[in-house]
Amino acid sequence: LVLPIFILFFCGIIDFGRIFQASGQLNMVSQEAVRLAGLGKTDIEIVQYAKSKVRLSSETPMTVTVTPAYSLRKPGDYVTVELSYDIKYITPVTGLILPSPFKLNAQSTIRVE
Repeated sequence: LVLPIFILFFCGIIDFGRIFQASGQLNMVSQEAVRLAGLGKTDIEIVQYAKSKVRLSSETPMTVTVTPAYSLRKPGDYVTVELSYDIKYITPVTGLILPSPFKLNAQSTIRVE
């Protein structure tokens, strides 16, 4: 009677920790990438930077969206970088309770210098 509850609790802790770590990493990388956009880097450079800095499972690719495009940005405009990643649970129990995969998004905005 206690063992199933303990297993459910333990699996939740493991998967929640992975989601929390991935969310923090996406937030930090989106802030760093948007800073590059604010300094005038191209969209290709921003996407390459973001993908090189995020260290998550390679099972699902991360999506990087930069708006507006480099050709439309001018000083004084705001640029936004959004990172999206679908994280899969490593414990099968968590997938029975929460939607799988869990979609993580991080977005940062800065003014172009």
